[in-house]
This record gives sequence, structure tokens and C-alpha cells, in this order.
Amino acid sequence: MTTAPNGHSSPDIAEPYIRLAHGIDAHLEGFVDGYGGPPEWADRTWREPATLHAQAEALLDAVNGVEDTARRTFLTVQARAMHTLTGMLTGQQLPYAEEVRGLFDIDPVRSEFSVLDEALAALSAALPGSGSLLQREEALRARVALPKSEIVRVAAPILETLRERTWQRFGLPDGENFSVELVSDKPWGGYNWPLGNLQSRIDINTDLPVLLPTLPDLLAHEGYPGHHTEHATKEAKLVRGRGWQEHGIQLINAPECVVSEGIAVNARAALMSREEQDVWLAGELAALAGLDPDDVRAFQHAELAREHLKGVPGTAALMLHADGVPEAEVLDFLMQYSVAPIERARQSLRFISQPSFRAYIFTYSVGGALVEGWMERHGAAGFARLLSEPLTPGQLRAETA
Repeated sequence: MTTAPNGHSSPDIAEPYIRLAHGIDAHLEGFVDGYGGPPEWADRTWREPATLHAQAEALLDAVNGVEDTARRTFLTVQARAMHTLTGMLTGQQLPYAEEVRGLFDIDPVRSEFSVLDEALAALSAALPGSGSLLQREEALRARVALPKSEIVRVAAPILETLRERTWQRFGLPDGENFSVELVSDKPWGGYNWPLGNLQSRIDINTDLPVLLPTLPDLLAHEGYPGHHTEHATKEAKLVRGRGWQEHGIQLINAPECVVSEGIAVNARAALMSREEQDVWLAGELAALAGLDPDDVRAFQHAELAREHLKGVPGTAALMLHADGVPEAEVLDFLMQYSVAPIERARQSLRFISQPSFRAYIFTYSVGGALVEGWMERHGAAGFARLLSEPLTPGQLRAETA
């Protein structure tokens, strides 16, 4: 038995944890990203921020009494994030870097301009054609873009291959499944919505063109062996297998997101090498989509340079929220270093400006690097552990420093 933040006896630490999460969600809709546990715990009754903050403090105390070390470690960092967030709800002002640390247990990372300039030069050298860097990038993107009517058709065999490889390498719980839907007017490119009962819904945003060369990574990220696989596996092994109901809820702005996004960023690499993917894209998939394989190869050839530009959104977020750089200047930075027209740069600015995602942006870069280092040390068995065990950013950091 544990003592819940409301002072009443609770049979398990998961109940006060889940009730507090829903209380926060009443103030910050979207904090609960998905929930498939007991419906009576999904209590979004309005509570004052000071009350929620006190409940978060009580939860931290209660977590200390959890006997299982792995469970206690996970719940401790999650409860600390909830304590930070409820403090912010009461009006506490944190420097942006402290906000990132408090919510995600990681430090924000800024890209050096010299590194970004070198990446732009490498990208310029790799892109075919004539004209400015942006003109050549956009022309190539247009040649490898899928018509909206073709996205689901082309995605189907990609998902079939990814699922088969995931099942062979890591296993999948019986009954898992997800649907794919096309959406618009969103700040992100793709999203996995955990629905509980081993089910998910994957949304693909069509506000901007969906490119064939990026589609396997997108589907691996959101589906196999990324977010859907992680959520379904942990539901099967931790919720159903061990009774740890806290893994039946997914929270935004908590350390679990660092590991989850790290898994997703490295999901395709967990199944196939870049060289293997390149052959697949320029061969079978280009033929399926009716695209010129030379265009697909050209896009992939430039990918190495693009890798060194992945820190651009996080750097933009630091400029905006830590340095106080005006939005117009941040937009210019995004246009230059993302090699993006104003529409795509505004999409990035919209993402890092939203309260729920302004600190979240670092889960991709920092989480991706942590999981990549973990995989280099532990291989496929290490990735399987990430899918099925409640590991934390600190645990990954300790082994990859």
C-alpha cells in the first residue's frame, strides 16, 4: 500500500500518478498523450495549481517507497517532471535551459554556426542542378514528392516490410495494430496516438509534401519499431505482465519522451542499414511510386549533409526562448539553415513556439544521440530492452558518456 497525494490509501503508486497526470491535463490539454488504464482514474476535475503542486510533492515522497528499483527509478524522474510542471502552473518562472532539464532530465544542445555552415556547403556540393541552394533543394524535393492520393498506397508495402522485420528481430505482442490517416493543419509531420489495448493511430500531416525517401523513416518512427511498437510492447510486458499501470499512460513533457523519441529516431536503423535502405528506395520503392531512381539516389546522397543540420530546430528554440531573439530573426535562421522556404520554416517555428513543444524539441536530438550511443554499445539486444523496459535518460547517459 502507498499513500496517494490526496492523503487516502491507494493500492498502488500508479493510481495517484495517473490521477495527477489527468489533473495536469485539465490545465494543459495534451499533457496526457494517450491512456488505456482504468477509466475511473482519468479524473480531470479542476484542481488549483497549488493543489497539484502539493500532490506532486506527495507523489515524489510516495515513489521513494516503491520496492522495485527499475520501477522506482522511472517513476522518480517522471514525478520530478510533474513537480516542475505544476510549479510552472503556479507561476514559477524558470530559465529556458532549466525548464528543459526539469521536464526531460536532459540538457539542451546548441549547434555551432561553424558546423552548420560546413553542413550547408556539403549539402550544396551534393545537390544536383543549377541555381541557389534553396532552389536546387526544392526542385529535388518536388521530384521525389508523392501525390497525396498515393501516400497510403506506397506506405502499405513499406509498413509490411517494417512490421515483418520488427517481428523477426524484436517480437510483437499478439493483437497489436494501428491505422494510418492523412491530416492537415498540424505543427508536426507525423504523430502516433496511443489508444490502449495495443492499438494506435498514426497521422501523417499533408500540409507539406510527403517525400518518398523520408517515408520509411517516418513510418519506422511512428510505427515499426518506433512509437507504436514501444507502447504496445510495454503495455503487454509491463502493464499486463507486471501490473505497472503507469505504462498504460503516455505523458508529453516528461523524461519518458526522451527515450521514446530516441527509439523512434533510430527505429529504421534498428532494422536496416542506410545502404540497404538506399537500395530499397532507389529500386523497388521508386518503381512502385513511379519516380526516377536517380532523383531518389540524389536525395539520399545529400542525406549525410542533412544529418548535421538536425540540430537547427533546437538551436532556433534556444535563440527564441533563451536568447530573446525576435521571431522574425529566428524565422530567417530557420529558412537559411533548414534550407526551407518560408512556409516550411513557419511550420518549424510554429512547433517550437507551442507551450507543449517548446522544450520538447530536444527529445529528438538529445534522445536520438543517447539511443544511438546505447545501440552502439548494446546492439539489437539493447534496442529490445528499450522497447520493453522502463529505462530513463539518466540510465542511458550513464552508459554512453
